[in-house]
Amino acid sequence: MPYSNEKIKVLIVDDLSENLRALDAILRAPDRVIMQARSGLDALELLLEHDFALAMVDVEMPEMDGFQLAELMRGTEKTKHVPIVFVTAAGMELNYAFKGYGAGAVDVLYKPLDINAVKSKANVFVELFRHRTAFENQVRALEESRKEQECLLQQLQATQAELQHSLNMREEFMSLVAHEMRTPLNTLFLEVQVRLSQLAKNNLAIFTPENLQKMLGRSERQLKSMMRLIEDMLDVSRIKNGKLSIQPQGANLSLLVRQLAEDLTPFAKEAEVEFVLQIDSEVEGHWDAFRIEQIIINLLTNAVRYGKGKPVHVSLTMEGGHAVIKVADQGVGIDEHEQKKIFEAFERSGDNEVKAGLGLGLYISRKLAEAHAGEISVISQKNRGSTFILRLPLKSVAA
Repeated sequence: MPYSNEKIKVLIVDDLSENLRALDAILRAPDRVIMQARSGLDALELLLEHDFALAMVDVEMPEMDGFQLAELMRGTEKTKHVPIVFVTAAGMELNYAFKGYGAGAVDVLYKPLDINAVKSKANVFVELFRHRTAFENQVRALEESRKEQECLLQQLQATQAELQHSLNMREEFMSLVAHEMRTPLNTLFLEVQVRLSQLAKNNLAIFTPENLQKMLGRSERQLKSMMRLIEDMLDVSRIKNGKLSIQPQGANLSLLVRQLAEDLTPFAKEAEVEFVLQIDSEVEGHWDAFRIEQIIINLLTNAVRYGKGKPVHVSLTMEGGHAVIKVADQGVGIDEHEQKKIFEAFERSGDNEVKAGLGLGLYISRKLAEAHAGEISVISQKNRGSTFILRLPLKSVAA
């Protein structure tokens, strides 16, 4: 069994200096430190401060005798296991041995001392202390090792859970991509089939300028839908790789919000939603207009999707060096626990009535806002609508 090189401490207690010197000479050895106390109180101070393999205590001391010291030691958690050997010059007729063992002593020695016996007893208790200390250190090391293994196991379990979550997300993502791409592709495919069928029948009358414009408009909307999905996926890749490009320049946010609301009005009308605008005139700043447009389009389209056909209120104001855009719907709302995760990648509202998109829009919007040194937040209650708030400094700092 490996031992520590630290020296073992032995305490000797006696009110007479000559007795202390004599015991010190008997007990001294290279592997130990002998500490002395000339009273019970001094001994208690040392006992509370140090760990001793043995305490050799004179029975007959003023103020506090050896038995009283032993009683105090046995009543204190730190000292109750320290072996006590009483030393006395009194005769055996006083029966100190009986009283000493009753006080918790491991032995009682009578003067004059047998030097070899004293050394032998001290060696036994020093060796026992050394064994006990080594054992306790091993137990402590094993406990620390067990805790480390538990910690590693928890980390492995967490990593496994993350990997499983990633796999689940990948499967769900592929399913979402397939679903979202299939819808516009199916529409385009059917449109083409119908046109080819009409051409095969030589029914050219159907291709009037008005009908052609409607056909091309439908095709353009489906192509734009697919392009948005692809661009969202590319933006996520750019964000993950730290390659998102931000190119700030002077921009009029008032004009931009009005224009986007106007462009999305046909989409809103299909959902029987009306945009209600309250826009401060000439809110100008330094932004990447294309990226800000992405954010606003996402907020407006979400408000239309989840707004349950009720008006969507859009406001733009200036507040303390910031442009603040608020998009408020009166629709399904978002639970509090969902509000904390909707700005993460591939997260969508838990509402069962609406399931559109890949769950990337708000994640990309948050990253774009942060790239402009701005922020995006939401205030919402379930079935009481949501208000998304975009705050942008008038002079953005490109990421």
